[in-house]
Amino acid sequence: MSTKEKDDSLVVDNGSYQYHMLFDNHTRLIVTIFDEPFMMLKKIPNDTLTERNIPRGTILDPSRVEGFCVDLAYAVCHDRLKLPYKFLIETKYGKEVEKGVWDGMIGALVNREADLAIASLTINGEREKAVDFSKPFIDLGISIMISKPEKQKPGVFSFMDPLSKQIWMWVIVSYLFVSGILFLISRFSSYEWYFENEWDLIPRNKFSLHNALFFSFAAFMHQGVDLLPRSISGRVVTSAWWFFSLILVSSYTANLAAFLTVEKLVPPIATVEELAKQTDILYGTLKGGSTMAFFNKSTLTTFKIMWNFMQQHKDDVFVSSNSEGIEKVRGSKGKFAFLLESTLNEYVNERAPCDTMRIGENIDSKGYGIATPLGSDLREALNIAVLQLTENEFLERLKQRWYYERSQCTNSGSKDSKQTTPLNLANVAGMFYVLIIGLGSAMVIAFIEFLFKAKLDSKRLNQNIREVMRRNLRISITGIDFDEKLHKEEYLPLKQQQLVTSSPPSSRNIHRNERTPTIANKFNLTKINNDKDDIFRGHKLNHVFHV
Repeated sequence: MSTKEKDDSLVVDNGSYQYHMLFDNHTRLIVTIFDEPFMMLKKIPNDTLTERNIPRGTILDPSRVEGFCVDLAYAVCHDRLKLPYKFLIETKYGKEVEKGVWDGMIGALVNREADLAIASLTINGEREKAVDFSKPFIDLGISIMISKPEKQKPGVFSFMDPLSKQIWMWVIVSYLFVSGILFLISRFSSYEWYFENEWDLIPRNKFSLHNALFFSFAAFMHQGVDLLPRSISGRVVTSAWWFFSLILVSSYTANLAAFLTVEKLVPPIATVEELAKQTDILYGTLKGGSTMAFFNKSTLTTFKIMWNFMQQHKDDVFVSSNSEGIEKVRGSKGKFAFLLESTLNEYVNERAPCDTMRIGENIDSKGYGIATPLGSDLREALNIAVLQLTENEFLERLKQRWYYERSQCTNSGSKDSKQTTPLNLANVAGMFYVLIIGLGSAMVIAFIEFLFKAKLDSKRLNQNIREVMRRNLRISITGIDFDEKLHKEEYLPLKQQQLVTSSPPSSRNIHRNERTPTIANKFNLTKINNDKDDIFRGHKLNHVFHV
């Protein structure tokens, strides 16, 4: 028979489910279990009631408890289903004792002692045969917990840490490739060839191979140089390289401060595969739990290896409770890893003394669901309610509230929780794409310039365009075609050089010493300048003429 205490919020249950419904014909009983942060007893001053001394079968008013599942029950039963409810406390999740006989929360539903179960109750195949589950209200999986390793101080070459080795390699390749493209374009473009003065026999090109390498390096280091390309194609290459350098250097600088000031945590293992391959670190699970059953039944090679390893060390790795496993991790100094559900792993990592951490991704995928007896009239309504709460992100806000807003490691662990990681190729792939597009565009423009120059030369010299292109290509590779230029009288530098060398020394001295030219000399200079303009058809700037 049920007895009601002086406090209306607490009822000790010794009777049947039918009696509870007589007690309040419209009240639904929600069976649950104390499990932080899902279901916790509210702390009231001068109250001697604790979670440990509350017996199984106790009925609690919602005002006496708090937690993730308490807020979820209020949102589902009160806000959407408009049902009054109370909580029925159980001490076990439930397993099949014998054929068709269950204990714990599953047993309460099978025996119709409760209307629904809202707790950290995992959905699995065996339980689905005994009760109905709603859609998962929280997703989880098996995860790995280890103790936090000691922090490592920055090393001598920590300045290279902001970028991964892959990016450093591609930056060097890009630097050499850009320098080579700039050198080739400057050779093919007629705008990069020039005569430094009127008497030069050989045209000059500033972008030799070593100058191209120096220019690219100086641009990457944001240093100014006297070398600047004149052709459109050369300027396109330079612009793309400047953009690439700006983004890369800015990203590197932004990440460098964090690497030099934050002491990094380097765990001994990073994935479940690494854990399975080594033997120095022991690992185990909760004895008789769903995690242990998962490894026992798994057919994957990695999990088989892990299960065999745990069987060999079963006296040291299997624990009787999650709290025992967590304490074992804290006292092992990195020599024990505990396999547990990710929800508990995340929550413990946010609680003092903040000395544990989660590594790797979840090993499997499952979820917590709201359970009801088979054929319950609440099943469809509960499914709709859970879907609506998922869509409006109410469940995500609940997790944020009970996991992270109440974190005890916010100040001490904020830096640890936000570990700086090197930028990889995926983070900065865009600037490489821009550089590749710029180099490709520059090569196309350089080819168009080459064709355009060949067409102009073929018209001016009245020659076949293929011959002109062949000659210009030879000139671009070797410099100047002397054999051809020596036979052309209108080639100004050779003509002037021949005039100077053929004149007697006395006349050359006279010309060198005279400051004021005569009328004849002025006429000759004017004629020479006119001839020069006809030949070069270019601009004269500071005594520098383009070919």
